Amino acid sequence: MRCAVVVVVMLLGSAAGIAAARLCPESVAAWNRYVSATEARIAAELASSRGFLALDFSAGAATARRALLAGEIVVEPMDGAKAGGVPIGVPSALVHHWRGAILIPGTTVARLVAALEQSAPPAGQADVLESEVLERRPDWMRVSLKLQRKNIVTVVYNTEHVVVFSHVNDMRATSTSTATRIAEVADVNTRQEHELRPGDDRGFLWRLNAYWRYEQAANGVIAECESITLSRDIPAVVKYVVRPLADRAARESMTSTLASLRARFSS
Repeated sequence: MRCAVVVVVMLLGSAAGIAAARLCPESVAAWNRYVSATEARIAAELASSRGFLALDFSAGAATARRALLAGEIVVEPMDGAKAGGVPIGVPSALVHHWRGAILIPGTTVARLVAALEQSAPPAGQADVLESEVLERRPDWMRVSLKLQRKNIVTVVYNTEHVVVFSHVNDMRATSTSTATRIAEVADVNTRQEHELRPGDDRGFLWRLNAYWRYEQAANGVIAECESITLSRDIPAVVKYVVRPLADRAARESMTSTLASLRARFSS
């Protein structure tokens, strides 16, 4: 694996000098279609009597629930969004679509959501370096996060997110977090630290949406996150090496986020 990383960095250029990428209008339009299709599917699932969590609508639903109730973290890649049965592709970019869930013992949906509505994820949780609530209304908040993502290289972003909460009933709730601004930070922790223009950077993170569902279980709350992110495409010459690394990083990031949430709120 170390040799693979060295080869990739050599092919792409040095870690500091990876070529810039630009988010094109065609990619944005296709991303918007992908998000719309994903949100329509989620709305249909939430209105269904078959289940509530996204995993309830997967082939391995029963196995996943048993694993969750036993204390495991369940993380899986998701099939891409479709329109009319046809997969929605995003030109000149990559969509990363993952789902993860965890049991938070000793709490209730009402207590968990109330706590989430009061503060942004604290610094030190998962990839969060700094956090601040910029604005708050009932069941709505705008937060600022400084995020650090590690893959082949380490990248830092200044981001803003709108988070909306919905209380289905005493046993179930949802929240949606949409990044409204993502700016890569260059020369981090130096006197020259500055932001690159959003969408005109190295392209490791252009868009980020997270869809959460919270369901009461006998011994706690199952918290499930479905995330979709957009990044630059991978050059064909290194795709066979880079894509598995990107998938591993996405799995590790989701696992870390869920584990941090459990550590923060379990009693």
